[in-house]
Amino acid sequence: MQIDTKLPKVGTTIFSVMSQLALEHKAVNLGQGFPDFEPPQALRDSITRAMAEGKNQYAPGIGIPKLREQIALKTERLYGHKVSPDTEVTVTSGATEALFAAIAAVVRAGEEVIVFDPCYDSYEPAIDLQGAKAVHIPLTLPDFGIDWQRVRDAITPKTKMILINSPHNPSGAVLSRADLDELAAIVRDTAIVVLSDEVYEHIVFDGAQHQSVLRHPELATRSVVVSSFGKTYHCTGWKVGYAIAPKALTAEFRKVHQYLTFCTFNPAQWAFAEFLEAHPEHYLELPAFYQAKRDRFRQLLAPSRLKLLDVPGGYFQLVDYSAIRDIDDINFSEYLVREGGVAVIPLTPFYETAPETRLVRLCFAKNDATMEAAAERLCKL
Repeated sequence: MQIDTKLPKVGTTIFSVMSQLALEHKAVNLGQGFPDFEPPQALRDSITRAMAEGKNQYAPGIGIPKLREQIALKTERLYGHKVSPDTEVTVTSGATEALFAAIAAVVRAGEEVIVFDPCYDSYEPAIDLQGAKAVHIPLTLPDFGIDWQRVRDAITPKTKMILINSPHNPSGAVLSRADLDELAAIVRDTAIVVLSDEVYEHIVFDGAQHQSVLRHPELATRSVVVSSFGKTYHCTGWKVGYAIAPKALTAEFRKVHQYLTFCTFNPAQWAFAEFLEAHPEHYLELPAFYQAKRDRFRQLLAPSRLKLLDVPGGYFQLVDYSAIRDIDDINFSEYLVREGGVAVIPLTPFYETAPETRLVRLCFAKNDATMEAAAERLCKL
């Protein structure tokens, strides 16, 4: 049977490819962005207790009330933005589901969504499946900033959404308040919706403050903000996230969500609700926790021939490998996993049209032994 594919540009993700190569070559895996350490013990105890207490059937489609209430309290505490847990907060089966639901709920065939390259690989397929078009704007190098004049120039009557990501994957760049002001000015007096991917919201370094669009009253009224429990609590495999949006946007979002996954893993929702209430210090301490890992990793890589780019946020380190090999990043990544024993992620799969760079992404959400083993191998190159 021949299938006329709806996603002709999509194959196996680069994350799956590199993780498989890492297994085959017994390489240290700094590719896929997951921690190799466990969630907090109290959180694990909570999910075990929830299962033992019978929280094993369907949860309410929008999320259990206690968890939505805790999300609303956290949002107001952090960003000064009061949201209704009943009409503006939706628990989702991971951030990727939330991103897809937001795009599917808002974007129609023939419309356009502005994305910024390098961008996360799930964005464009979700746009394509709506019969819409992703309009790619490259971020400026070397700081991966947004050229707001290029955004203005890209706006057309078909523009329905602008998709931003801060802290940014893969570069770690963060948006400033001035950036949000520029975005607000661009979308003012339009029907453009902002989709803000903020899954690394608690991983911002050097005393900086995460500039959520929820801090910006004008943007908050037209935005869907996506967050991830997996990134914050070191449990990416639980696949729990959430979306915050104004009431009217949330109503449309939930129409898609209810038929996409209906509901999210029930025991984890009870565990997160309990942990959020009892341990708000966890997400407050997360910047220092990951900054220590960033600084340790950079110290370990200092003797290598890799050039380390700045990391303002997130848990990825971009490195320039041009002093080691003058080959493209995909071939270098394959060389590195086979000959160097370290798996990384090339940058070009994050682009529609990649610039001439020699950059790869390394994940430092790892324990000391993993970082030390990887650095030892990288320093030998």
